[in-house]
Amino acid sequence: MMKKMKTMITFQDVEWKRSGKDILTGINWTVHAGEHWGILGLNGSGKTSLLNIITGYQYPSSGKVTVLGNRFGETSLPELRKEIGFVSSSLGRFSHILEHETIEEIIVSGKFASFGLYEEVLPDDWDKADKLMEQFRLQYLKGKPYNLLSEGERRRVLIARALMNDPKMLILDEPCSGLDIQSREGLLSLTQEIMGNERLVIYVTHHIEELVEGITHVLLLNSGKIVAAGPKKEVISDSLLSQTFEIPVHVRWEDERPWLSVKKTVKNPM
Repeated sequence: MMKKMKTMITFQDVEWKRSGKDILTGINWTVHAGEHWGILGLNGSGKTSLLNIITGYQYPSSGKVTVLGNRFGETSLPELRKEIGFVSSSLGRFSHILEHETIEEIIVSGKFASFGLYEEVLPDDWDKADKLMEQFRLQYLKGKPYNLLSEGERRRVLIARALMNDPKMLILDEPCSGLDIQSREGLLSLTQEIMGNERLVIYVTHHIEELVEGITHVLLLNSGKIVAAGPKKEVISDSLLSQTFEIPVHVRWEDERPWLSVKKTVKNPM
């Protein structure tokens, strides 16, 4: 008899409207333990709204949502958020708070889900921060203020911070945005390393080449609707990505990573 897989996320007929406009429509999506998902879509496709529902910052207009065993309407959303690590390039808006803090202070603050330290930090917390600095190759920066770090170093610090609480889910929302190719590849290598240990990773991007080997499944969004959702090799195809990005594209695979090129179109004769 097959063992039933543990469900991590379930969306059933989910819709979300803003100012009377449909932002997400007919979202049916299930994520199981052991899977790691990439989410792809154009700007305005609904990716951010989907993440806001997963993290409990938006409530669906209709439909049912269960995240990490917590059914919306029957659970404490603030408690749910403690089980989710979140990293986004948008966190740069907190730079004015972080700029004079040391990287170990920023990492430890992840325990309290705060920007800045306002509660007592125990010796074990500092020890854990040291281990995370070692894992993310940040020890050479110990004691350095955040404002002296490169963009790639800052992203690594924020991911380490997100893991301080041992979250059951880690959401990486365009973590490579604005990085040069060296920093990007270093961050992707670390992303590959942190997958496992029953932690679900959700990776949001515009660039399919960032879907490293550890990403097992992909969700494609267009205009608030799911184009396709399933195993990476099945979903990352010319036809489905052309539909998602609204432009003819071609996919090639190299070292278990997909790469995208735009197909040339024949111009209509005059």
